[in-house]
Amino acid sequence: MPAWLEVWLQFAFCVVVIGFAGVRLIRYGDAIAAWTGLSRSWVGVILVGTVTSLPELVTGLSAVTVAQSPNMAVGDVLGSCVFNLAILALVDVVYRRGAVYAVASGGHILSAGFGAILLAMAALVMLASTLGFLPSVGHVSWGSLVLLALYALAMRTLYLAEQRDRPAAEAQRPAVSLISLKVALTGYALAAMVIVGSGIWLPLIGVELARIMGWSDSFVGTLFVALATSVPELATTWGAVRIGAIDLAVGNLLGSNLFDILILAIDDIAFRPGVLYLRVAPIHVLSALCACVMSGAVVVALAYRPVSRVLHLGSWASIALLGLYLLNALLQFSHGQ
Repeated sequence: MPAWLEVWLQFAFCVVVIGFAGVRLIRYGDAIAAWTGLSRSWVGVILVGTVTSLPELVTGLSAVTVAQSPNMAVGDVLGSCVFNLAILALVDVVYRRGAVYAVASGGHILSAGFGAILLAMAALVMLASTLGFLPSVGHVSWGSLVLLALYALAMRTLYLAEQRDRPAAEAQRPAVSLISLKVALTGYALAAMVIVGSGIWLPLIGVELARIMGWSDSFVGTLFVALATSVPELATTWGAVRIGAIDLAVGNLLGSNLFDILILAIDDIAFRPGVLYLRVAPIHVLSALCACVMSGAVVVALAYRPVSRVLHLGSWASIALLGLYLLNALLQFSHGQ
């Protein structure tokens, strides 16, 4: 078997395994929401969104410690953010029971807004580090500490908003689940373990893929590895749409982006040779800014709640999201050649 075919088959196997685990997450996440009384928005952002981002976490840690490829780690994180928002646009295109931005809870504006802030800060940290403006504590940049603080602020604010809007959240709570809480928690943990195991293997495949195909680690990380680690978001989002849980789907995607930026700071802490942001290609700033603009478009769409479709496909916001995703892919491809 040719070496290139073997690597692609390994990559495809990882995608399938992560996708299968992601499908189970949506089932158990919805059951946990029913048993705990939490809203689908909250469960989507915290429980499902965090676990579906575990591939990015494990892949990033493996990339900076085992594979010694910081570009792969950063490309995976930021590429996943861009891809997650493209998934949201695809949801709007395929969902025909109404306009997604009009059906989704207005509470998602908060998580989308924090996503834009964190992405903009990530871009600022990378630029400031390159220019030598940011000091470090040992091998950890002060920028990572700022990202950690912003993430904690976002989680605290989302929690307080959930408590304040508790009566409204009762309306979007799923019906009592046929799955027991014990089974739901056990299945949730097992799916997370499968995702973690696959995530450890994935960056090693990515590095080998970049070598065989003659591509840069940045390009492979941003497009291919990010696609693979975003399969849980894709699978769980599709599962949520099928059962009509739009808030769970939107919360999953926006919550994943918040956690992904936290992963960027964790990767910097785990990267022992020095400050992570000084060892990565400047092209990653474009991905961060692109994802930031996409998050801003989501904020506007959730506030304006458009119901019309452009060319009977999706709202103007979804068309803009898909266009920005393709633009970023084109820029990454041009740089990776």
